[in-house]
Amino acid sequence: MEDCEIVTLFWHRDESAIEETSKKYGNYCYSIAYRILSNHEDSEESVNDTYLDAWHSIPPHRPSVLGVFLGKITRRIAIDKWRANHAEKRGFGETALVLDELQECIANEGDIETEMEQKLLVQTVRLFIKTLSETERKVFVSRYFYMESVENICLKFSFSESKVKSMLFRLREKLRVYLSKEGF
Repeated sequence: MEDCEIVTLFWHRDESAIEETSKKYGNYCYSIAYRILSNHEDSEESVNDTYLDAWHSIPPHRPSVLGVFLGKITRRIAIDKWRANHAEKRGFGETALVLDELQECIANEGDIETEMEQKLLVQTVRLFIKTLSETERKVFVSRYFYMESVENICLKFSFSESKVKSMLFRLREKLRVYLSKEGF
């Protein structure tokens, strides 16, 4: 079933929208959640929460790319679940490593205080990503959106581990400078 047809099912409050979404995007959402959580049960729960969130979000939203919409919801839910599970255990797993790497780029003044500032930060990071070459963009998104391990990125792009690590280091430094120029 096409995305527009699934969105129409959501829009008409047809419960088969969840079933069709699960058929088409269930594995995709699960893989995002599992990379973050490394736990089958929590990943399944995150995927189910994604369907519920989508049910409540459509309408009023009508996503043009359903897969990206669901991926963002899954990622947010899985990160929130990971944070809840590891509130006292900072520093374990790939997710902690990725979040720690990005933390170096953003000045931490007690976290970003207002929702407007947070939206501005997200918009600024999106603009930064657009300045990257296609390869840099794919590596950056693989690591910091999909939270893939360095080893998986090496396999995916046929790069050596040192190349991926140095590329990520340079990209974080570019991001830090870019954000600094933009006032973050």
